Amino acid sequence: MADDRPLEASAPPPVLTVTDQARKKIVALRADEPNAEDLALWLEVTGVTGTEYVYDLYFEALAKAGPDDVVARHDDLSVVVPAASVDRLRGATLGVSRDLLNPGMTVTNPNRPPMPASPGITRPAPADLSGDVAQRVAQVLEAQINPSIASHGGHAELVAVEEGTAYLRLSGGCQGCGMASVTLTQGIEVAIRESVPEITTVTDVTDHASGTNPYYEAAKK
Repeated sequence: MADDRPLEASAPPPVLTVTDQARKKIVALRADEPNAEDLALWLEVTGVTGTEYVYDLYFEALAKAGPDDVVARHDDLSVVVPAASVDRLRGATLGVSRDLLNPGMTVTNPNRPPMPASPGITRPAPADLSGDVAQRVAQVLEAQINPSIASHGGHAELVAVEEGTAYLRLSGGCQGCGMASVTLTQGIEVAIRESVPEITTVTDVTDHASGTNPYYEAAKK
């Protein structure tokens, strides 16, 4: 006999899953922030590099979340996904990298940037990457990275390029932020390595502890 009961619609996947290891790491970083108890982790898609999204993670007051933003509670951590990033992140997982050479957090996302739907919808023209390595890295920062992190007062500046490593100074909203290392690995490093393959490592040389006097020491020959 056929079952005539209506099929129940499956619930959509959660916007974001946070692993327990990632939650503990984020809570520990947040503890060093002023007014830590008022802060949530904000995760948003800020751009596209190749076939992948670029992300920004930062601490911001939970009270600033708007009515269309998604706020998820993970034990002692609130995570805010801005409305514009909800569909792009649905089903994603925030975890901790197992790569000892490139520690940090990872965003595993089943979604990919859509291709232009028609000739009338185009992506922004790529930066001119025809110069030397340092010039090309600087162009990526100005064309792709700084417009994205400027939304919360951040700015990234190239200090030096040496033997495949780009040394960056973070300022504004990124300087002193506990999530700066995540912004570096999930957003800035991905964009630079995708556009400038000669770069294999991106290093933050900002003095986050004092908020001033970033440092850089050239490698000894």
